Amino acid sequence: MIFANIQHTYSDFPIMKFHHFLLLAALILPLSGCKEAHSSHAARQYSVMILKPSSRQLFSSYSATIRGKQDIDIRPKVSGYITDINVKEGSRVTKGQTMFVIDQTQYQSELQTAIANVNVAKTAVAASELTLNSKEQLFEQKIISAYDLQMARTTLERDKAQLAQAEANETQARNNLNYTLVKSPVDGVVGSLPFRVGTLVSPNDQTPLTTVSDNSEMYVYFSMTESMVLSLTRQFGSLDNVLKNMPDLQLQLSDGSIYSEPGRIETISGIIDPSTGAVSVRAKFPNKGRLLLSGGSGNVILPHQQSDCIVIPQAATYEVQDKVYAYRYENGVAKSHIINVFEISNGKEYVVQGGIAEGDTLIVEGVGLLKDGADVAIRKIVEGEE
Repeated sequence: MIFANIQHTYSDFPIMKFHHFLLLAALILPLSGCKEAHSSHAARQYSVMILKPSSRQLFSSYSATIRGKQDIDIRPKVSGYITDINVKEGSRVTKGQTMFVIDQTQYQSELQTAIANVNVAKTAVAASELTLNSKEQLFEQKIISAYDLQMARTTLERDKAQLAQAEANETQARNNLNYTLVKSPVDGVVGSLPFRVGTLVSPNDQTPLTTVSDNSEMYVYFSMTESMVLSLTRQFGSLDNVLKNMPDLQLQLSDGSIYSEPGRIETISGIIDPSTGAVSVRAKFPNKGRLLLSGGSGNVILPHQQSDCIVIPQAATYEVQDKVYAYRYENGVAKSHIINVFEISNGKEYVVQGGIAEGDTLIVEGVGLLKDGADVAIRKIVEGEE
């Protein structure tokens, strides 16, 4: 019996040990689950920035078109076949230089005829003057009537009118002959030459003989946003003051290089294009080295000082359907807001024009992974660049 009881006691020990293990596991598992649940709801930490006003020297880039100071279409004033071309594409010409020659044979003949008609008209006038003088003497002697005298005077006036017309025809014929020499109206560079020797041309042709560009100075055309023009106008008081006080511009060429000569804004249109909401601007750049070519393209880089503005890093924003968003830290929660920004060319910052304001706390990292309403905590407060 004693042996049997002892055996029973030892046989129950493994069962009791297993029961103790199950009890311990039952106590540990809920605690582990609570810990995991607590960690899964812990707010993720982010760096934030408290918005405050600052000043920036900003550089805005605008797509631009380059044009010569004068781009003049060269068109014939008379019809005829081209007999000579004295220029080449891209060559320089001076004012008054002959570029094209149109067949002169017809116009030389017309001038000779006109000169002959003038001589005939002069002879008729001289004869009428002699007749009138004779008629006046006869009238004084009462040999002829007043009617005959008046007819002589009328004949002289008619012949003088015919002489004036003949002289006008001579002038026109002489001009037409001169127009057969097509000359450059300005100093400049010759454009393309679509016509060749032997081509029949006329003043009614839609295509010009060529284009001469006066590129001693170049006009660069670009557009500014309405908000930018308003900002500049507020800063300087008027558009006239904007033109006087605007700093020099830089021109980035199509190969990415910066043009060596600075430019100046000359005109800002007072009309906003309703289709684009932009204002046309013209700047002038010197072109002593003839590097700039009419018809080229580039980017105008416009510096301007912005005072008391809110500047945020572009990395603190994200875009959805062309709208810019940022997350504001509000009582431990990330709140998404649409913001209006002024884009600048450094690729790092935005100037805020609306949506967030001074004193707001902006989340500046990890915005691509955030969701609106997510629990967040502040890891550190960063300062914006001065």
